[in-house]
Amino acid sequence: MARLRFISALLLTLAMITGFVPASAAQDSTPTAMSPEDGAVVEPGGTLPGNPSVQLVKVADGLADPINVAAPDDGSGRLFIVERVGRIRIVDGDGNLLPDPFLDISDVVKTDFLEQGLLGLAFSPDYQDNGLFYVYYSDFQTNGHVYLVEYSVSDDDPNVADPDSARLLLTQEKPFVNHNGGSIHFGPDGYLYIAIGDGGLAGDPYDNAQKVDVLLGKILRIDVTPDGSAPYSIPDDNPFADTGVVLPSSQASQKAQDGSYHPAAKREICDWGLRNPWQFSFDSQTGDLYIADVGQNVWEEVNFIQADQPCGHNFGWDINEGGHCYPTEATSCDKIGVLPVANYAHSTGGCSITGVGVYRGDVSQDLDGIYFNSDYCSGSIYGLMQGDDGTWVYQILLDTDLSVTGSGQGADGELYVSSCDCVYGNSYDPEANPSGAIWRIVQDDQVPEGSEVAPASSPVATPSASVTGERRVQTRVAR
Repeated sequence: MARLRFISALLLTLAMITGFVPASAAQDSTPTAMSPEDGAVVEPGGTLPGNPSVQLVKVADGLADPINVAAPDDGSGRLFIVERVGRIRIVDGDGNLLPDPFLDISDVVKTDFLEQGLLGLAFSPDYQDNGLFYVYYSDFQTNGHVYLVEYSVSDDDPNVADPDSARLLLTQEKPFVNHNGGSIHFGPDGYLYIAIGDGGLAGDPYDNAQKVDVLLGKILRIDVTPDGSAPYSIPDDNPFADTGVVLPSSQASQKAQDGSYHPAAKREICDWGLRNPWQFSFDSQTGDLYIADVGQNVWEEVNFIQADQPCGHNFGWDINEGGHCYPTEATSCDKIGVLPVANYAHSTGGCSITGVGVYRGDVSQDLDGIYFNSDYCSGSIYGLMQGDDGTWVYQILLDTDLSVTGSGQGADGELYVSSCDCVYGNSYDPEANPSGAIWRIVQDDQVPEGSEVAPASSPVATPSASVTGERRVQTRVAR
């Protein structure tokens, strides 16, 4: 079954594919050399404290390409499921999937390519009072440009949004159909963070990730409160908040001396040097930021930023892929900015990372503080945790037969992943036989009686060269 997931991606890729490094006050502007494998980044193979064991318990099914889960902190216990086709569905506090969508914008969402569609959802921290939420999608009328739009819940039904309340905040042109990013979250500082991929294709052909005059390949950070002249404001401590403007010559000359003058820089930028972050999340207890960034041919990575310094970091793409050189043939390269804390190779079976989040629920207390991620191709569930001595431990906790497409966290700290039997190619119709499902991560001794758990993967001793090659091809197209 695993091989079948890659066939359509391989065919589509074969049909499709016939340094400026900015200085930042937040990091050393002088890169240091590294070999392709300098051992600074942890890989799977460790054992987490207590050697936890987990399962995935089914929460809902019959969904059309679910790729995200979000929840407002309003005491309702509801989960909001993002369907890529352009709908938001609700699982109520009793665990029932409601038949009518919370929001349906399928008529304006472009879904021709598997990475396009309705991709992100975030609720205002004050949702209980203001009823505002935010969505990120590929726009149909502009042939796939990505949009960030604010909506409001309706006045008379908490399970129905007001479709006429749309307020456009941001749009970004896309040169290619893939690498759209799309996960959005409010940080502990109250600002909205937005992940955008590098623009697509392979190897970042326009070097977008390392440029600060474009939004592609970035984590953005904005204040969604309008400032009177714009639909949102720029936080004062964004890295380019005061340099992304043209200054008088005297001030410009002074800044130019230390390389900090970037008049064309986009003031929305928080972090850069990313290929296709899918997905990022904040630890609800510590405020630390985790970013899962999809790699190119060989490495998938997890980046970690402490809560007190969320912005100003360059994650190295496309000079580094994970904690290694890119392209892989390079015998040495510059270590640009911040290395990831963890990475894994495609040779282990994965090809497209999906970040999940840090567990902070009450049901599975053995999992507290563990960061989880999965992979679209392998279906494996990984756990990552930093010890008291600062070292990281990375462990594969579960192998499933799922294609994991996204994730999310409930207001109670429980973690969820989404899956579907979705494939690349024009023949795939997510509405024809909706196979998507939502699963909750639990420690294995907390599986409710009678629950359905995720199917275990069929063991494969050693991937063949042809399978590994197919996975690498998919990585260039998938995520």
